[in-house]
Amino acid sequence: MALVAVFAFFGGLLIGSFLTVVAHRVPKAESVVGGRSHCPGCDAQIAAYDNVPVFSWLALRGRARCCGMAISPRYPLTEVAVASLYVITVLVLWGEAWEVALGLVFVSMLVAITLTDLELQIIPNRILLVASAIGLAIVAIGDPASLPERLSAAVGAGGLLFAAAMAYPKGMGLGDVKLAAVMGLFLGRAVAPALLVALLAGSVVGLAIVAREGAAARKRGIPFGPFLALGGVVGLLAGGELIDLYLDTFA
Repeated sequence: MALVAVFAFFGGLLIGSFLTVVAHRVPKAESVVGGRSHCPGCDAQIAAYDNVPVFSWLALRGRARCCGMAISPRYPLTEVAVASLYVITVLVLWGEAWEVALGLVFVSMLVAITLTDLELQIIPNRILLVASAIGLAIVAIGDPASLPERLSAAVGAGGLLFAAAMAYPKGMGLGDVKLAAVMGLFLGRAVAPALLVALLAGSVVGLAIVAREGAAARKRGIPFGPFLALGGVVGLLAGGELIDLYLDTFA
C-alpha cells in the first residue's frame, strides 16, 4: 500500500497542476489540452523545467523566471491538496478499482470548481458535464445496478438546492444546484450527509463573518461551491458510515 500511496501522491501533484490550468482556461472558453502554459505577466512561454508541480515554485521562490512576477502560492497549495486527496481516496476506497477511479474523478472535479468559484464565483457547466459523463461511464461499467439510486440522489439533491435558490436567489446560485445534482450522481445516498456538512460549514462561516463585520456582511456574497466540495469529500470518504451511524442511533 505504501507504493500505491506514493504513486497516488505524485499522480495527484501532476493532476493538481493540470486542474489549475482547467480552472484558469475553462471560464475563458480556452482549450485545456492545446497550447503551452504562458506567463500571465509577460506572456512568455513557460519552460517545462519551470512547470514541475511544487518544486519549480520552490526553486523559483514564487516568482516567474521571465519577468519576476509573483506566482500565487495557490498553485503549489492546490497541487499538494490534490495529491493529499488522492492518497486519502486511494487508501480509503482501496478494494474496488471502479470506486477508486470514481473517487479520483470526483475529488478532481471538486477541486476545479472550488478554484473557479473562489476566484470568479462561477461553477462552469463544462467541468460538471465532463465529470458527469466520466462518472456515469465508470458506474455503468463497475456497478450499473446503482444507477437508479444515483439518479434519484441527483434529482433529490439538485431539487433541494433548487428550492433554496428559488426561495433566496441571492444566497444560492444555479451553479450550486447543478453541482449538488452531480454530487448525487457520484455519491448516491451519501449525498445526504454531504449536503448537511456543506450547509453546516457554510452557516458557521457566514455567522462568523456577520459577527465580525456586522450588518454590512449581509450584502457580501460568499461562494457556496467550496462548502459543497468539502461536504462532497466527507460524503465520499465517510458518507456511508455516517448514514449507518444515524440509522443505528435513531432508527
